[in-house]
Order: sequence, then C-alpha cells, then structure tokens
Amino acid sequence: MKRTIENISSETNFKPKSVKSIYRYEKKSKIGYWILGLFTFLVIILFLPWTQNISSNGHVTTLYQDQRPQQINTVIPGKIVKWYIKEGDVVKKGDTLVLLADTKDDYLDTNLVERTKDQLISKEQKLLFYSEKINAIENQINAIEKNRDLKINSYENKIEQYKRKLISDSSEVVSAEVDFKIAQEQLNRGKQLYNQGVISLVELEKRTGQNNKALAVLTEKQQKLLNTRQEINIIKIDINSIKQEADDKIFKSRSDIASSRGEIAGTSGELAKNKNTLANYISRGNQKWLIAPQDGQIIKAKKSGINEIVKEGEMIVEMVPTKIDHAVELFIEPMDLMLINQGQKIRMVFDGFPAIVFSGWPDNSYGTFAGEISMVENNKNENGKFRILVVPDNQQNTWPKELKTGTGARGFALLKTVPIWYELWRQINGFPPDYYKTKASDKK
Repeated sequence: MKRTIENISSETNFKPKSVKSIYRYEKKSKIGYWILGLFTFLVIILFLPWTQNISSNGHVTTLYQDQRPQQINTVIPGKIVKWYIKEGDVVKKGDTLVLLADTKDDYLDTNLVERTKDQLISKEQKLLFYSEKINAIENQINAIEKNRDLKINSYENKIEQYKRKLISDSSEVVSAEVDFKIAQEQLNRGKQLYNQGVISLVELEKRTGQNNKALAVLTEKQQKLLNTRQEINIIKIDINSIKQEADDKIFKSRSDIASSRGEIAGTSGELAKNKNTLANYISRGNQKWLIAPQDGQIIKAKKSGINEIVKEGEMIVEMVPTKIDHAVELFIEPMDLMLINQGQKIRMVFDGFPAIVFSGWPDNSYGTFAGEISMVENNKNENGKFRILVVPDNQQNTWPKELKTGTGARGFALLKTVPIWYELWRQINGFPPDYYKTKASDKK
C-alpha cells in the first residue's frame, strides 16, 4: 500500500498533507542538539558554586534571663483583696497588680508599725539615759581625782613645813646637847673642886641645877624633834589614806561605768533587733502590693476571684517583658558540632514569615535573615544534641520586630563554598562537609 501511494505520488508529484505529517524521513532530527545542549547545561551547573551548610530547627528565645517569661510570686502568704489587672494587659514597671491582706496572727494589728516605733524610741531614750549616767560618773571621777590631788598637795605642803621645822628642831637639839655637855663638865669639875675644898656647897648645888636644867632642855628639844618626825609620818599616813579612799571611790565609779556600758551594749542589741523588726514590718507591709518588676504583658493568672488564699512564694501571674533582645536557640547533631564555632554566620527562617530558600545559594534566597553564633554549649541536652544561640547580625538586614518568644525557626549554618560536582560527590560518598573556622569577631 505504501509503495502504491509513493508511486502515485511520484508519478503525479503530489503529496497529501497526511503523508507529510506522518512520514518525516526527509526531515533532519534535532534531538541530538537538544541532548548536547542539555548535557552542556548540566556540565555548566556542576561547576557552579554551592555553599555547604548545616540546617537545624529551633525557636526564638532571648539572650538575657531577665527578658524571658517570668513568674511573679508572692513574698508573704495572704488573701487576695483586689485585682488591678487582667490577662493580656500591658503594664509598666511599678504598676500595682494585686493587693493582698496578711492572714498571720502576728501581723493583724493595724498599729503594729507605730507600736514598734514606740518601743524603738523607748530603747533610744534608755541608751541616752545610760550615756548621761556614764558622763555624770566620769565627771564625778574627775572631781574625786581633783579633790584627791588638792588634799595631797596640801599635805605635801605641810610635810615641807614640818621638814623645815625638823631642821630647826634638830639644830635646837644639837644646841641643847652642847649646853648639857658643858653643864655636865662644869658639874664634874665642881665636884672635884668641892672635894678639894676650893668651892662651896652652894656653888656645887648651883652647878648641879644648871646641869639638870640643861638636861631638861635637851630632853624637851629631843621630844620636840620626835614630835615633828611623828607629824611627818602621820601626814604621810593621811596622804595614803586619802589616796586609798579616792581610789575606792574611783574603782566603784568605774564599776558603775562598766555596768552602764554593759546595759548600753544590751540595749543597743535590743535596739538593733527592734530596728530590724520594724524594717521587716514595713517591708512586709509593702509586700501586700504585688508590683510589676518591669514593662511587660500579663499572659497568665493562676488565681482568680477575691479572698483566695495564697501561700508564700506561690505564683500569682506570669508576664512577658515588652523589650526583648531576640536570639534563636538551635540544636546541632554531635557529628556536626566540630563544624560550628563562635562568630560563624547563619541564615535564619522564621515561622509566619514567607521565605524562598536555596540552601546552597544563600544570596539568592528570599525571606531569610542574617545571624551570628554567639554561644556553643559544651554539654549535650536531654535530646542528645548540642544547643547554640544565634543573635542578629546587625551589619545585614535586621530581624522582624514582630517576632515573639517561642516562634519556630530554622537555621542554616553557612560553611565552605565548593562546586556542585564536589558537593554531589561528597553526598554520594557520605563524606562530611569541609571543616574550617572563621575568624572570631573582635566585638565583645
């Protein structure tokens, strides 16, 4: 049949359209060119650069503990009296959240602080009294010492007088001794002369009287000298007595001072204790108001209603700070840990923000954000992975302001740039990515 149609067509030089559509033996095929072009294109692609990377999932957190969600707990046990906020409210630092009422018997007195202040004033007055008492005793000691010194000076002056008198009496005794010696010698000569008959009995009696008179004068002068010496000894005894009496009074006064200082020490301890108690009462009174520690949003209230009893340290509400320095928490497999180092660049993709990601061509990706590794944990977590923290790289595009703590994130740690053929060869052989370290940033 085919030959018949070809013969007819050749004889008449007429070719129907159906023949042209079905039979293409006269046309040249372009499949070879397409295959060659495709092969050339694939070869060119194999030599294109490809950035090796490590991908990991995580979530948005913060770099600082005071910016993370925090519980606001009660310091004292009590009863809820009034709520000033509700869930979802944005509060400022210092705003009152909840008012509590104390439930312990020791703190139910409404005038507790005033009465404690009165006790404190009483202790202070007691301290002032003992201080004045010590000053009075010290002045008394000074007076005793001055009086003692005056008396001693007076007696010492008397001793000087008696010493001068002692010199005079000693001279008189010496003079009386000379007179007595002369009178005695005259009496002895008179006895000899009387025996020889030279002088009369009257003259002998006269010399005897003079001798007795000289002896009496000598005895008087000696007694006077002894009396003067005795007076000096008596004055010295009086001086010692004055000193002893003054010392006894001073010792007693100093004992009173020591007792007063002991009372001051005990009262000072009680005063410090009362001050501590007063400060605790005032602080406890201030703890009745639950205050916002910083700007934030109330996200959870554990207690509801009024008159509910709360325990000491129990959570009342939970809040999230308004100002947050975001960071991303990623978890790396142990086999990839050696490829991660501090200061390394990372591209981030966040849930809720559209992105077109070419992991090997980060510059051609859309919707990714630049990050930098700030910390690599040295201990693995419960899930067997190592945690890293990624902070924004402000030298490039900033992270979205709408990010919330807990938002899911995916990170691509950028490694060495290699040709695609090398990456395919590495993947086929199961080799790890090329290991290298970037220079750590000098910024603190």
